[in-house]
Amino acid sequence: MRHEIIDASQLELSDKVVSIKRVTKVVKGGRNMRFTALVVVGDGNGHVGAGLGKATEIPEAIRKGKEDATKNLVTVSLDENASITHDLIGKFGSASVLLKRAPEGTGVIAGGPARVVCDLAGIKNIRTKSLGSNNKQNVVLATIAGLSQVQSPEEVARKRGKSASEIRA
Repeated sequence: MRHEIIDASQLELSDKVVSIKRVTKVVKGGRNMRFTALVVVGDGNGHVGAGLGKATEIPEAIRKGKEDATKNLVTVSLDENASITHDLIGKFGSASVLLKRAPEGTGVIAGGPARVVCDLAGIKNIRTKSLGSNNKQNVVLATIAGLSQVQSPEEVARKRGKSASEIRA
């Protein structure tokens, strides 16, 4: 996974809560209730990240999740159709997400957790399929892992020592 240091203070980040889970821990005096919030943040322009926040109250868990997500931002290379530049599979744990580029007018064809990530990354045309585990947290992280692997034709050309037009052909 590529992790570049991105200054989140200069980005206009919007966030979406993917899931909130109530977690119970049984202790001597009874049960301790806590909440876990899975939050995805993005600027709609190629930057997206996910974070997990845990607290005794829901708003505090969401705030912590948002902070964690801004620390874990990745950059996504988009093409002229606001789609990814090539097909790939993102994996995290036992969850795999197939990401396929799509022509203009396709829209975002994705299940719940993967759709949130694609929307906040600024992707307008993509087809995805969730394979393996359908655990929301792992699907979100698999989608982000896949999007972070996307390379622009310019990056590939630079690595191979060729021109971008040779790579596109």
